[in-house]
Amino acid sequence: MTNSSVLDIRDLTVAYHQDGQWLNAVHDVSLKIHAGETYGLVGESGSGKTTLVLAAMRYLGSGGSIRSGEIHLGDIDLMSLTEEELRQVWGRKIAFVPQNPQSSLNPSLRVGEQLVESINPQGELSPREAEKQALEWCAKVNLPDPERMAESYPHQISGGMQQRLLIAMALSTDPDLLILDEPTTNLDVTTQVVILDLLNDLIRENEAGVLYVTHNLGVIAQICDRVGVMYASEVVEEAPTHNLFSQPLHPYTQGLIDSIPQLGDTRESIQLRAISGQIPSIGKSPSGCVFRDRCPVAIEICSTRPPLYQVGESRTSRCHRWEEIVNSEIDIHQPSPGRKPTQSGDQDGPLTLETNDLSIHFPIRRSLNEVFSRQPSKSVKAVNQVDLGISPASTVGLVGESGSGKTTLARGIMGLEKKSDGSIELLQIPLPEKLFQRDLETLRLMQIVFQNPHEALNPYLPIGETLQRPLIRLAGLSNEEADIKVRELLELVRLSADYAGRLPSQLSGGEIQRVALARAFAANPELLILDEPISSLDVSVQAAILNLVNELQSDHHNSMLFISHDLSIVGYLADQIVVIYLGSLMEITGPEVLFQPPHHPYTEALLSAIPQADPNIKSSPIHLAGEIPNPADLPSGCPFHTRCPRYLGEICATTTPPWQVDQKTGKRIFCHIPLEELVANQIQIDISSAAKP
Repeated sequence: MTNSSVLDIRDLTVAYHQDGQWLNAVHDVSLKIHAGETYGLVGESGSGKTTLVLAAMRYLGSGGSIRSGEIHLGDIDLMSLTEEELRQVWGRKIAFVPQNPQSSLNPSLRVGEQLVESINPQGELSPREAEKQALEWCAKVNLPDPERMAESYPHQISGGMQQRLLIAMALSTDPDLLILDEPTTNLDVTTQVVILDLLNDLIRENEAGVLYVTHNLGVIAQICDRVGVMYASEVVEEAPTHNLFSQPLHPYTQGLIDSIPQLGDTRESIQLRAISGQIPSIGKSPSGCVFRDRCPVAIEICSTRPPLYQVGESRTSRCHRWEEIVNSEIDIHQPSPGRKPTQSGDQDGPLTLETNDLSIHFPIRRSLNEVFSRQPSKSVKAVNQVDLGISPASTVGLVGESGSGKTTLARGIMGLEKKSDGSIELLQIPLPEKLFQRDLETLRLMQIVFQNPHEALNPYLPIGETLQRPLIRLAGLSNEEADIKVRELLELVRLSADYAGRLPSQLSGGEIQRVALARAFAANPELLILDEPISSLDVSVQAAILNLVNELQSDHHNSMLFISHDLSIVGYLADQIVVIYLGSLMEITGPEVLFQPPHHPYTEALLSAIPQADPNIKSSPIHLAGEIPNPADLPSGCPFHTRCPRYLGEICATTTPPWQVDQKTGKRIFCHIPLEELVANQIQIDISSAAKP
């Protein structure tokens, strides 16, 4: 890292025009990024991160305006440039990688054409030279078979490949500043670690300054040199990464760190300290300190706006009480939830749910050519011979990459997908395979919360009516009884009674998820399936939802199937963890021994890829070769053998592995490798940072 400044923002205020007035989305923000430095920007949704990014590029929409401040890109005063002059800067000196690559790629152009356009926008290079450089960049970002990749359309490649392509497009112009807006949020941890390592290598090679926007504190801890924390339009703290994590000097920063379960945390050992309340909407921040209404140590002086205090040479904090924090005179942690940690369910009782040899295959319609040539029919083998059991009042965590069959398995259990083989039993009673074949009592006993509750709620129905329907139809209540119960359900999920009259569009993501939970619990089900219910939420909201799920299960004694690709969250919440890959189970383990060898090689890769929110712990991730295979053409032998870093040879490719049981940990592992050999070659994951107050 050099001392030269790539981006220098001074006293920047950005506002949006709403209802005849200008409302500040970014207020009095200053930051500086040097060449070769990666600067992390964190904060909840609505804190102003994206507005700051767009303003830094002078790319605000028509409703936004920079009201005051300066923006310098090296020696260039961006505020003085015309729109035509800015076009020469965008893509050349400033490159931007968004969260959703699909929205940034032209679906009608081949990948190679789009990469050539970014490399050669002015036509300085010959077509042949531009195509050559495009293939070189495909290879640089580890896209397999660059020639074939260049001929593909965006929809023909995976999300991870699309993101690598955008990174290649961004860095191919050798920009001075690279802006990354949540570039790995929607990716699996195995893909995320490949992208992050790739970024680190390319950033060092190009010496670009990097502004990395995310709410993933683990990623920040592992790749950033300095961090700025935004809340309600203001930067409330800035510090070198190691200093920020070792001693936060603002209560909001501490609240974010406390909101995430660390590796090794379980719900029996700790409760997450979620930040109370929610971030104020634009233009409605409290007077004085913007965090005052949610701060555990707010006092009278906090009613006056704090300046950005200089704390030593390289730190700032917008907190009046920073000196007391430095001297450990006050406790800035959010209050403890106050309830006893949740106890495990009855592991020895009759199972609430049991599947035996459950398979779900989708036939692929043959083309005319395949019919005439008498080629055999194929099918997508999404779930293959899965044996799963969930005990009363316990939680099973199902974890795996996208495309591993998690959601299909859940939909099969719910009767939303037809099983091809095997059986499903609820409370030891066989279930009809299709939803319409199940009676109302069975429907009452099984409920599901989907990943995106916005798609599951009727946007035209008030929340009260949404909650009334299962109460009337499944629980058999009258309209009057349902009205009373709706208020109880809203209180149960920490929402006031007036929410009954609101529409889904008037609620935040966390509030929508609470409504989805309330609707699922309305019928008092025996089994609740939660399919990635918190993956799109801020860490502070995630903590509140996880605590709520624990409390609801403790009070109602439901069994749960919790689906996620985040092993740290699954390890925290579940009584038993099931790892699935390409429709087959790979490992079954308890959370208390999750990080102890032996691991299935796939589980080992997932664990190694988790970015820990501690910059002192440097992970050594295992990079899996290639992409997850097409489930329509499953590998023979072990499903994982095509990507396995511990591949033994022909036996893995031709022979189905046995289930092995480790006597010490109780783990069940679907693998040919002897358990003692796995123990000898695998390291125990460092979870020393897991302790919380």
